[in-house]
Amino acid sequence: MFSKWLNEEIQVHAQKVMAETGMKNGSIGGYALKMRVEKLIHLLQSVMYPTIYYEEKLTDDFREATVSRLFQETAMLLYEIAKDVLPNVEDATTGPEDCESKAELITRDFMESLPDIARMLDKDITSAYDGDPAARSREEVMLAYPAFETITIYRLAHRLFELGMPLIPRMMTEYAHSRTGIDIHPGAQIGEYFFIDHGTGVVIGETCRIGRHVKLYQGVTLGAKSFDLDENGHPVKGGKRHPEVEDRVVIYAGATILGGDVVIGKGSIIGGSVWLTNSVPPYSIIYNTAKTISVSQVSET
Repeated sequence: MFSKWLNEEIQVHAQKVMAETGMKNGSIGGYALKMRVEKLIHLLQSVMYPTIYYEEKLTDDFREATVSRLFQETAMLLYEIAKDVLPNVEDATTGPEDCESKAELITRDFMESLPDIARMLDKDITSAYDGDPAARSREEVMLAYPAFETITIYRLAHRLFELGMPLIPRMMTEYAHSRTGIDIHPGAQIGEYFFIDHGTGVVIGETCRIGRHVKLYQGVTLGAKSFDLDENGHPVKGGKRHPEVEDRVVIYAGATILGGDVVIGKGSIIGGSVWLTNSVPPYSIIYNTAKTISVSQVSET
């Protein structure tokens, strides 16, 4: 009986599953696309920091040739991914040739912007090294700090987001999220000299704007307070939903700051576990006050 079901009836159920799921997902690539995006991330990291991320030790004689080859390989992979993704998300009136042209334009503009991204990341490394007494070298920041990996992937994804590349920027930052526990939406705007210390549990929303020389600690949420709803009760897409953090702000562990109209003024310090849904002026110090602290003694045994 089971063998008959396995060989005959199961096909009917497989077709039903496809009707409900697989056929609705187009040909965007699924798990294979996830693997290609992960490969793209690794190639980009290797192009920018070959002595940190490339699998083999590079000598001075071969470094330039290796990086040039990796640069070409990265550009081709990005172009192929864009060609596959764009027809599935573009307007129905957009033809294959238009998608290929857009894929080429995105690839060229993105790859040509890598030196600018590298300069931004160099300032992020400086911020981490200068701002953390535990950091013994810049190489330690690059090799051992989860925040640097996340910020690197975010800055790459953000540039693709700016260029109008759909889906892939979000997949990139979610890959970083899965590896480090730090969740930065690629649409967020983050200035130079950015540092996240420790990092686990940090959330930075899509419409968040962060200035220069900002430092966050673990568990900080820069999120949305509420959503406008459409006539069907669904959240309205777009709109400013997340806070703005001005230059030289420090936000300590576990602080939660919510709302698109909230501005944290320049030079402010937000204490640990603070809950904020309103703006604060520049150079403010915000912290919780406890009415009582209970102290008890452990009995000696």
